[in-house]
Amino acid sequence: MYGSNRQFTEQYRKVGVQSSITDADPHKLVALLLAGALERVRLAQACLEGGDQARKGKAIGEVCAIVGHLNGSLDHEAGGEIASNLSALYDYVMQRLTEANLHNDPEALRESLELLGEIDAAWNAIPRDQRVPAQATA
Repeated sequence: MYGSNRQFTEQYRKVGVQSSITDADPHKLVALLLAGALERVRLAQACLEGGDQARKGKAIGEVCAIVGHLNGSLDHEAGGEIASNLSALYDYVMQRLTEANLHNDPEALRESLELLGEIDAAWNAIPRDQRVPAQATA
């Protein structure tokens, strides 16, 4: 459903996800990106509560970069309706993150965290034997 390992590796470097990514398979790389997005939404929530507007904006910007990359990496041909639905959900999360940033809206951050958490849980629930091997997507 997603693109190549190289795309994900570059995204990790851009947003600073700390992990051993060079040996990770595509499934693990997406899982790490989702975990990084969730971590940054939580950071944005804490910054909003603490009144640190600059850090809140930076954290939301990083979440948007991750979500935008995940959305752009979807393989609509292989993923079909699931990829289309996931793309629409990513677009909605981006909209809510933008609203959260512009209007200091804690509800928009909470909703974004919830939606990304559901995607993360579903992604991590995929059985190992149904995950695409690295050679098939590279």
